[in-house]
Amino acid sequence: MGSVDEEIATFRRDIKKGNSLTSYEIALKTVNILRKVISEYRWANARELMEEMKEKGKNMMSVASNQSTIGNMVRKVLKIVREEHARCLEEDDNTIEPVREESLTKLYLLKSEDTFSRPVENLRTNMYEALTDLISELETSREDIINQAAEHIHSNEVVLTFGYSSIVLAFFKKARKQIEFQVIVVEDAPKFNGQKMAAELAQSKIKTTVINDSAAFSIMARVNKVFIGTHAIMADGGLKAKCGIHNIALAAKRHSVPVIVCAALYKLSPEFFTSHDQSSFNKLGCPQEVLNFAECGIPSDVQVYNPIYDYVPPDLVTLIISNMLLDKFKSKTFSEEEMPQHTYIDF
Repeated sequence: MGSVDEEIATFRRDIKKGNSLTSYEIALKTVNILRKVISEYRWANARELMEEMKEKGKNMMSVASNQSTIGNMVRKVLKIVREEHARCLEEDDNTIEPVREESLTKLYLLKSEDTFSRPVENLRTNMYEALTDLISELETSREDIINQAAEHIHSNEVVLTFGYSSIVLAFFKKARKQIEFQVIVVEDAPKFNGQKMAAELAQSKIKTTVINDSAAFSIMARVNKVFIGTHAIMADGGLKAKCGIHNIALAAKRHSVPVIVCAALYKLSPEFFTSHDQSSFNKLGCPQEVLNFAECGIPSDVQVYNPIYDYVPPDLVTLIISNMLLDKFKSKTFSEEEMPQHTYIDF
């Protein structure tokens, strides 16, 4: 029990200190911690297990309210608990209809919550195996995405990306093994991560051009496709992406250029964006990155904002490339897939 709490404390400390953990690393760490809850904690039934997992999930989420990956994986694991509990019940008696993925929502809406207090055999073993499979899925998600590169980038095309994205970088490198194409990288001021992206693309012998953010609209007419990464995919199909990507998407729409997002399924979020709730959706960076106080005198009543994220509406997104087949989903998709009971866990 102590090792789980220690891992959570270390996890929280890494996020607090701003250690550069990717969404993949956060997702993997979250599932590994919840898998340890199964093996190291005492619980007698699915209800007790879910309560333990909710508690650990809230603890991890409290240190990073705008980091949706943790909540996404907790909800996914809670869904798996419900599935495995139903399967174990079916094995114990024949009073419950066979469990099928497509009928889970109907099954759980009809069943009383009291069934989760009923002890069942093999739940601990089945859950451990199911989470091991989930971890394997996470570990192969990146490869599943980049293997689709040749289907979306064609010979001599000009594609544009924004800033630095490890998944988009790997996607381009995979495509370069089969075809030649040109990449235009928007430098992503004020951090200028696009320069790092361009340098790594050039090392892979990909013809690369770096432009500043303000030039994106004027050069969009030459672009065939826009490829971007994202922090999260919201419940309405919109994106929680780097600040500046909304402008890129608007320019692409004006020139009828498709915007393609590379994102694994662990970035799917049941949350919606509301314009008045910026405190939970967004995050502010250091104003010094935008305006150097040492180099210019600033009146005391001037406020400088440096938002980290943009909201990109779903009508600006053409396609989402994921590790599994994913239609451009609507808000009800998450309720059906992740179970209505766990869509809005109060973290």
